[in-house]
Amino acid sequence: MTSRGPVLETPTDVRAEEREQTPARLPVVVYVLALGTFLMGTTEFVVAGLLPEIAGDLQVGVAQTGLLITVFAVGMIVGAPLMAMLTLRLPRRLTLILALAVFAAGHVIVALGSGFALLLVARFLTALATGAFWAVANVVATRAAGPAASSRALGLVGAGAMLANVIGVPLGAFAGQLIGWRGPFWALAALATAATALIARTVPHDGPDQRAVSIRTELASLRSGRLWLALAACATTTGGVLSAYSYISPLLTDRAGIAAGLVPLVLVGFGIGALAGSVIGGRLGDNRPHTTTITAAALTTLLLLAVCLLSGFAAPTVVLIALLGFFGLGANPVLIALAVRFAGKAPTLGSALTISAFNLGTAAGSWTAGLALDSSLGATGPAMIGTAIAALTLIPTVTIARTRQHHRANAVAG
Repeated sequence: MTSRGPVLETPTDVRAEEREQTPARLPVVVYVLALGTFLMGTTEFVVAGLLPEIAGDLQVGVAQTGLLITVFAVGMIVGAPLMAMLTLRLPRRLTLILALAVFAAGHVIVALGSGFALLLVARFLTALATGAFWAVANVVATRAAGPAASSRALGLVGAGAMLANVIGVPLGAFAGQLIGWRGPFWALAALATAATALIARTVPHDGPDQRAVSIRTELASLRSGRLWLALAACATTTGGVLSAYSYISPLLTDRAGIAAGLVPLVLVGFGIGALAGSVIGGRLGDNRPHTTTITAAALTTLLLLAVCLLSGFAAPTVVLIALLGFFGLGANPVLIALAVRFAGKAPTLGSALTISAFNLGTAAGSWTAGLALDSSLGATGPAMIGTAIAALTLIPTVTIARTRQHHRANAVAG
């Protein structure tokens, strides 16, 4: 017999093989993890609809009560990578269970608390748990679905958070008006407890290839230039969209002439668009990740520019806002999948850093947009800021695509 050397697979061969192995249905655990992110997304934004009730009960100003949102965002920025490192040697299933347990306990403390300082501490701890859950959930979902369906799985996990904006947050605000603001927090605590049991039953044990690695190995992944490019894209794409979205109400009422009572319906349209974009973007991203991210960035920039130019007309503005949700947040699952891949042997840290990047972009974008709103730009200022930030997303996404082409050329030449 003639000895043969190893056969090298080209990237085209690998992609074709992955498409053939793409599962028709995602594992049940991915849907359970999406339920978890639904709870996380709900608690992050439900406070916005309960601010007057909380402020009145605790006898503090509405602006001060808004710190409950700010401290949660800070907890997510700091907590996701921090908790990823602290839970490095824990089994992923145990980390998810502990995160949900702390999440439930934090909501019980808020529901029972009477002091504003205590509520701030509880919200910060809840954010730490949320960051830990989200980071590990992304890794578990990609592992369960396999490389050929990783973006699709992350799209579904992310859709849980998007669904929170469509259903969870409005229901929470409505329930808070009916039974008091503490009711939604009791409900979230109960649902988190139920989700803990589902996680324990569906999340598989870590395999032998998922052995614990050292902190040094985790931190070594930070040397990946492509990882930082993916994180930059996470920050700018979310920062651009939420710069405009955070202050969409004055744009709709002052510029488009839409009645204040109809603004929630426009926001639901944005949420539905974001939900659909997350699912469809995840599906497209498995086969064409770079085309998906670049196209989404370009169209998001154009949509925000169109909002600036057409905000004086109600009907086009409503359509543009829904499309902004679809294209503006549709590439997020693909960016997460890329970051997890570029992190190499530190997928959990890579996933955690995307969460920090998303929240950092949101915080910086909304702060800058607030300054623009108070400037001579007026109600269109936030959308203008969003346009500029979204355009920056093209830099890292195009660079990642060109780097991939360079690697492929080197592989063929070698």
